[in-house]
Amino acid sequence: MMSIEGLILQPGEARGISATAERATGCSMFELSVAPGFDTGAHYHTRIEEFFFVLEGELNLRVGARVVRAGPGTFMFVPIGAVHSYGNPGPNAARVLFLTSPPGFERYFVEISELLAKGGRPDPEAIAALRRKHDIAQV
Repeated sequence: MMSIEGLILQPGEARGISATAERATGCSMFELSVAPGFDTGAHYHTRIEEFFFVLEGELNLRVGARVVRAGPGTFMFVPIGAVHSYGNPGPNAARVLFLTSPPGFERYFVEISELLAKGGRPDPEAIAALRRKHDIAQV
């Protein structure tokens, strides 16, 4: 019988974004920390659906025309093609359990973090190229 390996990560082992995309075939799930003042801006995906569950803090969540101030326990589903955004208007970081299907979207967060870690003013062309690469269409 063939052995199939899963993945167990204890607290602190994920180092921010876990790499479930190499193992999962249906979806990726990871925890996302949203810094104060951060806002994605309105966007949509042509191949990705997303599920958000607020764990800590507050976010402004938008899907379609609906916008809510979301605290812990708030859930948002974003179907393919739906315009949506999330932002943190508060003074503290917020934590979100984030699920995407198909898997692999967590790579965007790794790559954008690396791009922003270079310091200085972010290159708008590089950010736009990264968004296109990861199926993010800004509105």
